[in-house]
Amino acid sequence: MGKAIFFVALAFNFYFISAYAQDSSPKEEQRVLTVEVSYIGDNINNLSGGIKSGSRYLGMANLRLDFDTQAAGLWNGGLFHVNGVNTHGGSPSSDLLGDMQVVSNIDAGKHTYFQELWFKQILGKVEFTVGLQDLNIEFANSEYGALFLNSSFGILPVISTNMSVPIFPLTTLGITSKWNISPQIAWLNAIYDGSPTDFDYNPYNLEWHLGSKDGVFAISELQYQVNSEALSGTYKIGIYSHNHIEENCFGEKMPDSSNNDIIGLYAYADQKVWEQGNKNLGLFTQLGYSPSKASANNYYLGLGLNYAGLFNKHGKDVLGFAVAHQHFTVDVSSETAIELTYQYALTKNLFIQPDIQYIVNPAGTGETLDNCLACNLRFGLTF
Repeated sequence: MGKAIFFVALAFNFYFISAYAQDSSPKEEQRVLTVEVSYIGDNINNLSGGIKSGSRYLGMANLRLDFDTQAAGLWNGGLFHVNGVNTHGGSPSSDLLGDMQVVSNIDAGKHTYFQELWFKQILGKVEFTVGLQDLNIEFANSEYGALFLNSSFGILPVISTNMSVPIFPLTTLGITSKWNISPQIAWLNAIYDGSPTDFDYNPYNLEWHLGSKDGVFAISELQYQVNSEALSGTYKIGIYSHNHIEENCFGEKMPDSSNNDIIGLYAYADQKVWEQGNKNLGLFTQLGYSPSKASANNYYLGLGLNYAGLFNKHGKDVLGFAVAHQHFTVDVSSETAIELTYQYALTKNLFIQPDIQYIVNPAGTGETLDNCLACNLRFGLTF
């Protein structure tokens, strides 16, 4: 916890220095250095089922820095990005619930490290990003799904469960390209190191070991934006492959053969279906399928709805309900997470979010566990 306090204090210093620098310059000018400081805390209680009842607190502090080369008078279209992270507290999924999909999307153990460290260059309609990247920032994400706390509504489990990929908390080096074909259509492609180095040997995520045995994770995604003023939406389809797998998500060693390669498909849809003033209703769907023999999770289905402006006339609150279903090829029952959540913005910098999740057949231990009921209170600060 001491590291977290130091990390947050350092982040606030950077923030106020940056804010002062901006206020001292003309308002119309771009920032050379942009600083964002954030903290998220979860207090999770398992009321019944799973491994055992109990509570855990966990938190995550972020310090993000962006350096704009154009604003600095160097060259056009360049951006350097750094995201330093401190995670701390318990692990409710491994300690209490025993779920595979992970009840909190900030559950990462106790680490202080760099999650992102990359350079982006924009050349007309094409962008190239090189460095330490989190693939879930650009790929396989949902605007409406981001409201929810369960990790499956971020990156779908047919990717995160079946193999090691560059997502929170541990990322890898990669190269990403994005072609903005039109205002509605974009095509993204990326390749990453296929085997992230574990925190035990890579405590700050700066020990990068690239080798032929690591393999490669490759992904391609086509995005389509519905630019309707009233009912906007985003649709995505993607394909991925991974050619290095030693064991599945249950720790079972895989045979040494080319059949260990994993391929898969996915599709995301976010669609606003109703809007009246500051109130609106949005729906989202996530689909994933992996037919490979090495895939322990062969298909996944997630869906949900978000209703903004339920109690607040300015639309500063969101009520969400979602279901995530993960199916396994091994002798383990499918796991389903049902989540009800409500986020309220107290100020532009502070929100609170009570959350309830019911987990059917928690599968993270490989053993039969009773269905569990978890209640969470999340809060978040951003500056």
